[in-house]
Amino acid sequence: MKTLNPSNQALISANFSSRSVSATGFSLPCLKSQVLCQRRKLTVVKASVAVEQQTQTKVALIRIGTRGSPLALAQAYETRDKLMATSSELAEEGAIQIVVIKTTGDKILSQPLADIGGKGLFTKEIDEALLNSEIDIAVHSMKDVPTYLPEKTILPCNLPREDVRDAFISLNASSLADLPAGSVVGTASLRRKSQLLNRYPSLSVLENFRGNVQTRLKKLNEGVVQATLLALAGLKRLSMTEHVSAILSIDDMLPAVAQGAIGIACRSDDDKMANYIAKLNHEETRLAVACERAFLLTLDGSCRTPIAGYACRDEDGNCLFRGLVASPDGTKVLETSRKGAYAYDDMILMGEDAGKELLSRAGPGFFDS
Repeated sequence: MKTLNPSNQALISANFSSRSVSATGFSLPCLKSQVLCQRRKLTVVKASVAVEQQTQTKVALIRIGTRGSPLALAQAYETRDKLMATSSELAEEGAIQIVVIKTTGDKILSQPLADIGGKGLFTKEIDEALLNSEIDIAVHSMKDVPTYLPEKTILPCNLPREDVRDAFISLNASSLADLPAGSVVGTASLRRKSQLLNRYPSLSVLENFRGNVQTRLKKLNEGVVQATLLALAGLKRLSMTEHVSAILSIDDMLPAVAQGAIGIACRSDDDKMANYIAKLNHEETRLAVACERAFLLTLDGSCRTPIAGYACRDEDGNCLFRGLVASPDGTKVLETSRKGAYAYDDMILMGEDAGKELLSRAGPGFFDS
């Protein structure tokens, strides 16, 4: 019988039972083959464990903070997809993480927005997570963003704006004009309520008609109201436009300030994130939103105030701005407009000037009726 060297003996004893030894002796070529096979298996197992551990411990390059509603998530995923398209490192699996944050506006659904604080109801907790470095960027519906930003944050990016118009939805009427007198329209928006009642005073409004798009459509189907008004932008982003009965023109329903626009914020000292999101900015949208928000800031608008404002580029390439304030019951509506160069400084001045005019015309007590 051949004698194996000590190293082979050690490997054999570690990998084989006593039944591996025949009565007549060892088959050395067979044993060598089995030893090599065991070594390869061990190497493969170690490699697969290492890959699994690396996947589990990989830290996201960007953590996106967002509300958890279907629409908010659709906007966060749109942002993620655009980021992935700008960089190969961001396109890798696990490079971008979406972090869902519940806001005050999401938690309290039993009261009208105006009764629970007005400004920042859908952004405060997300802003806090950003400042605490729990997320790297925040994705907001711009019409939810207060006219002030928290200290140490910036909002340098707006994605291309969606359709700004409002949609009319009803199970048995094709337009607002078709609704019988006394019909109830559900909307939590004072802007929509005031313009609606101004044009159709025979209709009624259920004010605390809150919840996400799906919830409001469910209430409509259950007969809680005969119709509702929703932002067309949200329905488009959710691929739910089949529910739309009619689209209201800008003349019939001036949109909310920044309606249809998505904003992306980051910390003011985070140059890396600022550079990432700068690649996504749509400048025409950013300037229009800035003009509208200057108008809103001048009026010191909140959820208690029926205010509408819309800036766009006209056929000549200039900025056309339209603004509106109304009494909550819709009996009084004041409108104004401005036209000027489509440039940041000019558009800020247009928004501010329009706001000052309407404040002057409205006078004290205008919003109390």
